[in-house]
Amino acid sequence: MTSTIGIPIKLLNEAQGHIVTLEITSGQTYRGKLIEAEDNMNVQLKDITVTARDGRVSHLEQVYIRGSHVRFFIVPDMLR
Repeated sequence: MTSTIGIPIKLLNEAQGHIVTLEITSGQTYRGKLIEAEDNMNVQLKDITVTARDGRVSHLEQVYIRGSHVRFFIVPDMLR
């Protein structure tokens, strides 16, 4: 059985090095530079702005987010 990489994974791979925004299942949003995206949608970001559900904003230097916790990604318009 051969596994093929779908379009969403290809798009995430092309977004590496760009600023992306993602929302996780808890409702927090993360905006930062995409360092690495794995085939299971696990992602590593750096220089992140985190916005909590209540609007509080914090900053993180680096974060690794499990793909199963991601609700959606927003990638730069030039990649669409």
